[in-house]
Amino acid sequence: MGKSKVIVLGAGMVGKAIAIDLSKKHEVWAADIDQRSLDFLSSGYPIKTVGLNLMEEESIQSLVEGFDLVVSAVPGFMGFDTVKTVIEAGRNIVDISFMPEDFMELNNLAARHGVTAITDCGIAPGIPNLIVGYHNEFMEVEEFIYYVGGLPKVKVYPFYYKAPFSPIDVVEEYTRPARFVEKGKQMTKPAMSDPELVFFPEVGTLEAFYTDGLRSLLTNMAHIPNMKEKTLRYPGHIQLVQALKTAGFFDKEPITVNNTPIRPIDFTSKVLIKDWQLDPEEREFTVMRIELSGNQEGRPRRFVYELYDVWDEKEKISSMARTTGFAATAMAEIILGGRFSGKGVFPPELIAMDIDCFDFVMQYLADRDIHVRVSAT
Repeated sequence: MGKSKVIVLGAGMVGKAIAIDLSKKHEVWAADIDQRSLDFLSSGYPIKTVGLNLMEEESIQSLVEGFDLVVSAVPGFMGFDTVKTVIEAGRNIVDISFMPEDFMELNNLAARHGVTAITDCGIAPGIPNLIVGYHNEFMEVEEFIYYVGGLPKVKVYPFYYKAPFSPIDVVEEYTRPARFVEKGKQMTKPAMSDPELVFFPEVGTLEAFYTDGLRSLLTNMAHIPNMKEKTLRYPGHIQLVQALKTAGFFDKEPITVNNTPIRPIDFTSKVLIKDWQLDPEEREFTVMRIELSGNQEGRPRRFVYELYDVWDEKEKISSMARTTGFAATAMAEIILGGRFSGKGVFPPELIAMDIDCFDFVMQYLADRDIHVRVSAT
């Protein structure tokens, strides 16, 4: 089989990792408005580039014609419209944007256009969805909770944090109400609520708190009576963020400053990017724990999946870019290789209903030194 033709929309930290990984096997193009990012890809890898404002939907529709697959790595606020535009262009798509909208609203549109769209396929949401979807095929899952975070190895005062994504996406995660399921009932709490300290052997004690990471699992795994997701940060980080939130720095309603209307959240994101931006070769890590329990063949079972990944010294790719990007490229290979061809919108928990697809993704990650360890009792 000849090379497939793939275009990656977005050449940020994760988009770069996606393009580089896919270029080892396919003809890859990358599109972004940032020429420096494009120059980095075209100068060091067999990747063709297109300078384009990806907020222009008409430009995207004409751009993606002739490609076998589109991978969308745009910021979350652009995600829904980007996926919709690509579907309307009749192209298969893999998306990692963590859009605030319900992407299942595009399911009928994708089915009508004969498009396969795999959404939320990063490290998280993504890998936890895949794992719970896999276990749901052969056991009665009663409880599912996962903890996940990407952090710098060196803690720098005052935030002890660096963002692998655009700060506005992180702020969105901190402000979007968190949904979870307890005793069969879906509940909502403010993001950053119910903090707890959790120990991880590789990094020590981290602070975990609610964010809205369950997303499509709330519908597709609604029969599971207890489901929670919590984000991990160094202790002390979240108190500062809560102070900013309380003071109104994350408000979306414009205020007038010197006769100029400005949304506080836009101002805050611009300021935070200076403090939160990862340096090109800054060492960081990704840590995740997934706990899942229930009944299998008439007896109780408990599974714990754990991942710890660090900056790649050889490829010079951050851990969060690797874990998020390679989860997405694994899904891309599932489509390109003909392993999955369903028409519509599919989050990873639905992909995992095919055990072969689950095994393929886990082996794909392991081949790239991203190891998800599992223990069972």
